Amino acid sequence: MSEQDWVLHVDLDQFIAAVEVARRPELRGRPVVVGGAGDPDQRAVVATASYEAREFGVHSGMPLRLAKKRCPDAVFLPSDAPAYEEVSAHVMDVLRELPVVVEVIGWDEAFLGARTDDPEALADTVRRAVKAGTGLECSVGVGDNKLRAKLATGFAKPAGVYRLTRDNWVEVMAGKPVSALWGVGPRTAAKLASLDIRTVAELARADPAELAARFGPAMGPHFRQLALGAGDPVVTATPWVAKSRSRETTFQQDLTDPAEIRDQVRALARRVVEDVRAEGRPAARVVVKVRFAPFFTATRGVALEVPTMDGKPIEDAALAALARFDDARAVRLLGVRAEFTGG
Repeated sequence: MSEQDWVLHVDLDQFIAAVEVARRPELRGRPVVVGGAGDPDQRAVVATASYEAREFGVHSGMPLRLAKKRCPDAVFLPSDAPAYEEVSAHVMDVLRELPVVVEVIGWDEAFLGARTDDPEALADTVRRAVKAGTGLECSVGVGDNKLRAKLATGFAKPAGVYRLTRDNWVEVMAGKPVSALWGVGPRTAAKLASLDIRTVAELARADPAELAARFGPAMGPHFRQLALGAGDPVVTATPWVAKSRSRETTFQQDLTDPAEIRDQVRALARRVVEDVRAEGRPAARVVVKVRFAPFFTATRGVALEVPTMDGKPIEDAALAALARFDDARAVRLLGVRAEFTGG
C-alpha cells in the first residue's frame, strides 16, 4: 500500500469522568456523574457521565436530579475546569511528540494529519501513546477528510479505531438519520423532516434549490455536501483558540422579579468582562442564555458596534439581549457569553 495523506480524529473517552476516576481510583467501575457543585439535590445539569452511569440512561445536559433518579447509586462530583484543562494540555503535548500535525479542537479532541501507508497502525500508536503518557483511553477515527474522521470516531468508541472514507461512506452512512451527520442538530433534522428528508441518503439526493430555499443559499447546499461526505482534508497546527467566554448560574429558586433578573445578568456580564480581558481579545457579540421553568432554554444575541474589552458596552449589550426575550415565565438559569471576532 502506497503512502497517502490521512486525517485522524482523536477523541478522549468519557474525558471528564475519566479525569475524575484517575484522581480517585477507588471509583473505577462505578457510575460517576460530574456536574455543577456535585450535589444532585441542587439545580444543575450533567457535564459528563461515565459509561457505567450511561447504562442507566444518564447523559450530558440532563438535570442532576433526574440523573439521581435514574442512577441513585452514582457518585456525584463537582466540575473542576482547571484540572480538565491541565490534563487536556498534557494529552496534546503527547500527541505533538508523534510524527503528525496536531490541530486541537477542544479539551478532549484533536485532528491529526499524517502521511502513512497504514493509518490503522498509526491510530493504534496514538492510542498507546495517550494511554502510556496520561493513563487515559481514546478512540481514533480514520478518514480522508475531517468530516469522515470525526464521524468514524463514533463507530470506534470505546477505545477503538474505525475507518470511514469515500470507499465505504454509502455503505455505512446512507441509512443513518440526518442527525448522525456532524453539524446537523435536532432543529435542523426536524426542518429536514418537514421536507420528507430523514436519512443521509435522502439528503444526498435532495434538490439543492429546495434546500437553499429552506435554509438559505449557503447552508442549504452545505447540508447536502455533508450528506455526500464532503469535508476539509487539511489539518493545520494552528493553536486552538477559544471562540467565546461565558458564565452562567443555575438558581436554586426560580427568579420572577425582572429587576433581580437584570441584576443577575449584569453580574454575569461583569464576570465575563474579566474573562475577556484575561483573554486579551475584544468581544464582538454578546449572547444571553435563559432557561425558563420548567426546562425551556433560549438565547438572544446583540452585536457590538465596535469590538471591545470595555465593561460598559458589554454589560449594556447583555441587558439589550435580555430585553429581546418576551417570555414572562420564571427563570431557573441565566448565562452571558461574549463572542470574539470570527468566533
